[in-house]
Amino acid sequence: MYLDMVLLKSIQNVSWLLPMVTFVLVPAGFLFFKIQSKDLGKGIRYFLMVIISVFMGCKSSGDHNFVHNGATAHRGNSADYPENTIPAFKSALSLGVDWIELDIHKTKDGQIVVIHDATTSRVGNRNLQVSEVTFEELKSVDVAHEFRIRKKLTLKEYSSLSVPLLSDIIRLIMQQNETRLSIQPKANCVKETIAMIKKLNAEPWVGFNDGSLHKMKEVKKEAKLIPVFWDRPADTNIDEDLKIAQKEGFESIVINHFGVTKAKVDKIHEAGLEIGAWTVNDPARTKTLLSMGVDRIYTDHPRRLMQLLREK
Repeated sequence: MYLDMVLLKSIQNVSWLLPMVTFVLVPAGFLFFKIQSKDLGKGIRYFLMVIISVFMGCKSSGDHNFVHNGATAHRGNSADYPENTIPAFKSALSLGVDWIELDIHKTKDGQIVVIHDATTSRVGNRNLQVSEVTFEELKSVDVAHEFRIRKKLTLKEYSSLSVPLLSDIIRLIMQQNETRLSIQPKANCVKETIAMIKKLNAEPWVGFNDGSLHKMKEVKKEAKLIPVFWDRPADTNIDEDLKIAQKEGFESIVINHFGVTKAKVDKIHEAGLEIGAWTVNDPARTKTLLSMGVDRIYTDHPRRLMQLLREK
């Protein structure tokens, strides 16, 4: 029984090695089973343990060293770059935050794209409904338009940007092992998104956040080990939220920062969950929340937050 338990645990930890096993060690297995023919079941188990032992050293080189500093870059570094764009995400990565948050919608042709609103009117130079156009049509919109106006920049000073694909941002995040990606599904596309994540073998790099209980339950149904940050309003009933979060296996409750109190922080911690606060851009308020014991700050100003955390 003990041998079986050890074997099961080991297989779960190295399941990604099975394709190599098939092509490299299966031929050797025939000889091994022949030697163990007096006890075939035991022989099979010992053979699998040998396989695991052979490749365990390879696994260590792929271990992730994700940081845990409580800084979530809201839509990337959206204070210094256009929100939900590749430059904003690259900047957030360079700052060393432990999570980057982004929003997704689905286009008419089924592409999962990174944009907060259902239309491009707020950030773009044209107004298109994301769900009613193809990705090629959506790419014609300059989503740096609003940023350029707000910062009083010319097109020459800051060139145009298009809406990125979620898959491209996931691939960007997967190039490193410190920062992870929190995905907020604004459309009903959780199932397709998780299928994409699994196809890219990106599960360790991602989490999900949203206020929709239905969507967050769907995340856990499709991929139990992907963390969920459940967004809650300032006036939420934290006792009811905790019952639901514990039942559904959510890892964190993220409250609008105006509703965060020390009592709520303590209750969430006592329940074994992490508490986050969204979206906090005032340094004084940030310090207050950190002093209460808030684990995670969502901010448009990750550069400033990282400086505060270093000074803490």
